[in-house]
Amino acid sequence: MSTRSVKHPDVRRTEILAAARELFADHGIARTSIADIAEHVGVTRGLVYHYHGDKEALVDAVLEAHIDEFVESVRAWDAQREVGEIDEAITSCVALFSRHLRGQGPAGQPCADLPLIEDAALYNRFLDRAVRALVDRLVITGLTGPGTAGGARIEHPPETLYVLVHGLVGLARSTPGLDRSTIATIVRRTLRTDTADRVALAC
Repeated sequence: MSTRSVKHPDVRRTEILAAARELFADHGIARTSIADIAEHVGVTRGLVYHYHGDKEALVDAVLEAHIDEFVESVRAWDAQREVGEIDEAITSCVALFSRHLRGQGPAGQPCADLPLIEDAALYNRFLDRAVRALVDRLVITGLTGPGTAGGARIEHPPETLYVLVHGLVGLARSTPGLDRSTIATIVRRTLRTDTADRVALAC
């Protein structure tokens, strides 16, 4: 008679989460059941429920893990960027975000287990949380403070960046071959960070 091994709760919780990520990526969230995840790990369905509640909570945990990883990649990007160049900063950050949503890392390498989200409402919720996490990071890094963008100041920074990033990500997803210079122009004109705009605003 086979017996299941007893593991530390943190280890087992991590195993279940990793199995969910793998199955969500391979088969999609809608087509993956709690029973599938339990079988993959070699535990009972009751144990999956014990550690992660219901399937919705497990999906949230998987999506949050992806958002956390993306924000960490933004931190790494932020440490290497040129301070004060807001147009280039947001342009490259949107490109990074779009690659991440396509399952690619910073240099185009595959990301780990990006889930296949068939439900439009769930995808939009994931995208919204990811954009808000990105905007929070952009505000924290000081992109919108005095002296950025050649002296330009962004009014209502979180709200402005949220609308801009959300729109650019949607545009980049629907137009995969979109040129970076086009994105940069949209950023400059929206935030009024180019020289012509700053002169016009001063008049």
